[in-house]
Order: sequence, then C-alpha cells, then structure tokens
Amino acid sequence: MGDQEHGTKSRVVKVDSKESWDFHVNQTTVQGCHIVAHFTAVWCIPSVAMNPFMEEFSSMYQNIPFLTIDVDEVKEVASKYEVNAMPTFLLLKDGVPVDKLVGANPDEIKKRIESLAQSNPTDIP
Repeated sequence: MGDQEHGTKSRVVKVDSKESWDFHVNQTTVQGCHIVAHFTAVWCIPSVAMNPFMEEFSSMYQNIPFLTIDVDEVKEVASKYEVNAMPTFLLLKDGVPVDKLVGANPDEIKKRIESLAQSNPTDIP
C-alpha cells in the first residue's frame, strides 16, 4: 500500500477514483468541515517529497481530512480543479475550494492549513 515505511496506518487517505473524491467531499460538506487535498504523481519527486509533511500535518490537524490524489489515476478530478502542476494543494471548505497552492513548500502549506483550521471553530481542539 505504501504505509510500510511508517509502520503505522496513514491518516492521509488515497483517493483513487472520482467516486471516492465525491464521497469525501460530500461527507465533509455535510459535516461542515474542511479538506486538504494533495494532487501528486508518482514520477514527480517534489510531490513525493511532500508526503511525509502531509502525514505530519494530518496528525496535527486530526479534524481535517487529508486526501492525496494521483493525477494520472484520477484525471477528472485534477482537470475539474485545473491542476496542471505537481504538487498542487487544494484547500476546500464546505466542498468549495478556498485556497490553492502550487509547488512543494512545506512552510507555506502549513500556514495555509493553520488559517483554514482557524476559519472553522470546530477544527480547533
């Protein structure tokens, strides 16, 4: 699966179909919470390098679902959100994109996730 190197269950959910993506977006819309989506590709080194950061952030913000989407596997979702470069991070609130960050920038994505978490009082422990 890809969780072997951690020895623990990954909190980042791999989305492998449009149906899976729609399911997660619908779930969070109903619950009124956010999503952090990492659009990636196995051949993209900067994208792959961001995986450990996403794991770390997902542990810090346990109320926010973190999804990873391989653009080659789920092209419809990537094109729907006009993802043309990897990695792209999409932050959604109530199923609607509120922020988009292109490029492997752990500090910047952490800031964006923090402000996303603060924008919803239920996400703050």
